[in-house]
Amino acid sequence: MVLTAFFGDQEYTFKLTPALIRELETKCGPIGAISNRVFSRNFAQVDINETIRVALVGGGTAPKRATELIAAYAEGRPVIETYELAAKILERTMFGNPHETTNG
Repeated sequence: MVLTAFFGDQEYTFKLTPALIRELETKCGPIGAISNRVFSRNFAQVDINETIRVALVGGGTAPKRATELIAAYAEGRPVIETYELAAKILERTMFGNPHETTNG
């Protein structure tokens, strides 16, 4: 599921594809565990930064640019600024878009 949100300097598209979920899992563990940690506010900084970084790539941002954005707008910033975005990305990935209608 796709999410569009402001991050750092402009609006970006965020999406965790199956391949990118596997990449995220290599750094942070199973997607369910990452989600549980983030939703319960018992997360590590890497959970937040990597969720945003790989979702930027999934949304069409070049990998190098995604890494630069994390360095500029996530590292060294108050955690709440990036926590909320990571939680929304994971929520959309796990549960879909609550406003989306399905045919059938």
